[in-house]
Amino acid sequence: MSCSHTVFKIQYHFVFVTKYRYQILGGDIGYRARELIRETCKAFELDILKGVISKDHVHLLLSAPPNMAPSEIMRRIKGRTSTKLFESFPDLRKRYWGRHFWARGYFCVTSGEVTENMIKEYLEHHFEPRADDNFRTED
Repeated sequence: MSCSHTVFKIQYHFVFVTKYRYQILGGDIGYRARELIRETCKAFELDILKGVISKDHVHLLLSAPPNMAPSEIMRRIKGRTSTKLFESFPDLRKRYWGRHFWARGYFCVTSGEVTENMIKEYLEHHFEPRADDNFRTED
């Protein structure tokens, strides 16, 4: 991916669940949630690489620009989908009386092609190694 002056490959795997783990994301609600997540990601230039909506949770593998923190991504996705799902399905208000569709937390892990070992290997062989220093300058 790229922006005007930046090339990046930042991928996040998110998992977030419905409040109380209610198995509510089947049928029309699941399809609407998927549509809203797609719209939100498009609006904020997030690419959905892969995704699954299960009955009580969502898995998303996203590519994100470097100026968006994972917490900001989740805030936007969960906030917008929650509001719109309550508008589309008014009966949800009976089940979720506090107007919170998603549980508070989420799981996030980074994903990518370059491993930590690959980076360390590159840095070790970039110049003469010294055992007493793990952060050096090139002379």
